[in-house]
Amino acid sequence: MTAHERDALIAAFDSNWIAPIGPALDEFETKLAAATGTESCVGLVSGTAALHLACLLAGVGPGDTVVVPTTTFVASANAVRYVGAQPHFVDVEKSTSNMDPERAIDTIERLARKNTLPKAVMTVDLYGSCVDHKPIVDRCQELDIMVIEDAAEALGASTSEGLAGSLGDLGVISTNGNKLATSGGGGALLGPEELIDRARFLAGQAREPEPHYEHHELGYGYRMSNLLAAVGAAQIDRLEHLVQRTRAVNERYARVLKSVPGIEVIDIDHHGRGNGWLSVVLLDADLHRSPAEVRALMARDNIEARRTWKPMHLQPLYAANACSGGSHAEELFARGVCLPSGSTLTIDEQARVLESFLGAIMTGPTVDIDLSLLETSTSA
Repeated sequence: MTAHERDALIAAFDSNWIAPIGPALDEFETKLAAATGTESCVGLVSGTAALHLACLLAGVGPGDTVVVPTTTFVASANAVRYVGAQPHFVDVEKSTSNMDPERAIDTIERLARKNTLPKAVMTVDLYGSCVDHKPIVDRCQELDIMVIEDAAEALGASTSEGLAGSLGDLGVISTNGNKLATSGGGGALLGPEELIDRARFLAGQAREPEPHYEHHELGYGYRMSNLLAAVGAAQIDRLEHLVQRTRAVNERYARVLKSVPGIEVIDIDHHGRGNGWLSVVLLDADLHRSPAEVRALMARDNIEARRTWKPMHLQPLYAANACSGGSHAEELFARGVCLPSGSTLTIDEQARVLESFLGAIMTGPTVDIDLSLLETSTSA
């Protein structure tokens, strides 16, 4: 946060537009649509609310199936359940940790042969890097299946096909407090104007255009606060700067760790340009330290590392759901550590993270860090 965000928040406060309508919300929606290359946008209370509305707009309902990657935050799968449908999980690519397009297409076609064609496919741009959408979108268009892009973590990322949030029929962005660009809490649904107008109607409790409160449909209280929108709009002004900062953090980790045996940093640019939201490191089994042990040891140094997402097919909530494959997702969970990756991370702080991380994984002599590798960045 900078003075720019503070000034925007105070201006919205002083305008007395507090409730979930107002000029700052209009500005947030306009700027986010432009930043993602989409036609229209509605600001919402969370990315999860956006996923719920996306499922409704896709016509997903009781008895339907939605194809979802098994490596994701639980909100992706939960939104499918909100509308009475069930997620069918698919494995991820070993090289990127994102949905495997071949596996997804094979799953769609197998389900079609059983006369259980999925109602939608939900892709997830994990840790700020985009899925290889083209083969999935092309096949789904042939079969008239809607693609919902869960780009909650990926604002500012892109591929040769376009910007994160624009790569499916509908796109979802989160501006929760932990995201690269934040409104403090919130999210948005992106897509064609006609669908987004419908989402805006549902998000406003489906109130009919009458002078009194008239309701014919079930609606939801999902509209974003004008105050939060002011912060989010100001952050979008600085989006490219924030992306360059987090990408630089990722590049520094990769430069230092590429010479450390038994360590692999997941490539954030495999299918395009990632935003570097989280840097994920994979540990070889012969290091004799698990991600859980490494996380606990780093916590002793007051440094918060995290495990990668536990696959949905391993979650008690979804143990009974079908999953196509899963070994790559399981390996990612067994080997993955997410290192601190925030845009405000300084070089000295990153050096301290690396010292703690290397100390945690090494059972032998400590590895010296070449600090000169941290001092430059080629991120663009």
